[in-house]
Amino acid sequence: MQKVAIIGAGAAGLCALRHVLNTPGLTPIIWEKSNVVGGTWVYSDQIDKDDYGLPVHSSMYKSLKTNLPKEVMAFPDFPFKAGNDSFIHHTEVRSYLDEYAEHYHLMEHIKFEHQVERVNPVTPGSSTTEWEISVKDLKTDVCTTIICQDIIVANGHYSVPKTPSLRNIEQFSGTMQHSHQYREPDQYKGKRVAVLGAAASGLDIALELTTFAEKVFLCHNLPVTIPSELPSNLLQVSGITALKDGTKDVFVLKDGSEIQANALLYCTGYEFTFPFLSEECGVHVVEQQVRPLYRHLIHCNYPSMAFIGIPFQICPFPFFDVQVRFFLASVTATIKLPSTELMLEHTRQSRQKVQDSGTAPRHLHRMGSLQWPHLEDLADDALIERLEPAIGILYEHVYRDREERVMEYKKKRYQMLLEINSFKEIC
Repeated sequence: MQKVAIIGAGAAGLCALRHVLNTPGLTPIIWEKSNVVGGTWVYSDQIDKDDYGLPVHSSMYKSLKTNLPKEVMAFPDFPFKAGNDSFIHHTEVRSYLDEYAEHYHLMEHIKFEHQVERVNPVTPGSSTTEWEISVKDLKTDVCTTIICQDIIVANGHYSVPKTPSLRNIEQFSGTMQHSHQYREPDQYKGKRVAVLGAAASGLDIALELTTFAEKVFLCHNLPVTIPSELPSNLLQVSGITALKDGTKDVFVLKDGSEIQANALLYCTGYEFTFPFLSEECGVHVVEQQVRPLYRHLIHCNYPSMAFIGIPFQICPFPFFDVQVRFFLASVTATIKLPSTELMLEHTRQSRQKVQDSGTAPRHLHRMGSLQWPHLEDLADDALIERLEPAIGILYEHVYRDREERVMEYKKKRYQMLLEINSFKEIC
């Protein structure tokens, strides 16, 4: 049997395990460093180290609700339970993943509390190499090595904070925290808080802080200000560039203006990191681009290695599902991938297209509305069914609604109308 290694038992890893088990001729081997499934959806009060002294993986804060309705979030073959709210608490997503694992009998296959220490190609430079994988049992500290023919990297990319360099920041007298460490807002009671970054987590956290903080400055460099009505004590300002010379609490903004704050919360995203991959694996992160990946997924030089979930601003679980099945179609030779040279040329053209569009290189993996034709192409090439069109239609509707009514959009409930490729609001 052909062994397929899977690193991580979050949503992407569980999806990979489910489909590998369902593919004749393949045997999965999956490792998860925690003692539960769910990955980033597993809440922890710990913000620094876990029980084994390893960095805490989850960036989940206590009150988080999804910013997508559950009607579009589900894996294609496993819907969320009907009824109740569309925008659900993170504990419901974790329960959903537990139920997914139980339904497809995944738990018995997962090696919990096992950390992958090193991945190395058995034959460096060969596109048909097997993989030597060294794994530590965290309970016993015993390391073992196994050879697998294919490998799926699903270690997540919302756990290693990315923090910009701000001039003079070491002189700041207030509190500093990254959203990875944020759990509850009460520590910011009465403070003037600068929230740096206005993507989904930055905006959601800033809104939550307004109920405790005296003032919240949402600092960002978006092309336009967020058009939605916002709380009276939340002010949109330009991004922070430095702490003002000779001060301990005055920030200089990109547009030259200044704000005074005694707390700084970085909502500046996360790094792509693969500490277990050896140099011989030839994977590099350059300007937040994971290289060299064909279609954001398959290693161009080693097509038996895939990375699930690298793109962002996506509908994650359905996206993972299509990615996994595309990769497995290539593994089983159901489809034939282009040559290494053609895959490398494809990635070069993708980077060039981003550059020509004026998009920052770090946004190569950002999908947004581009995800729908991307997923259709993957599905067609893998000879699998496409996602229901209504998923994309509702996703785009919610995206627009969030921009216009960020304080209200999560109160809505939706019902999918798959037979007419649409949806309806039910409250």
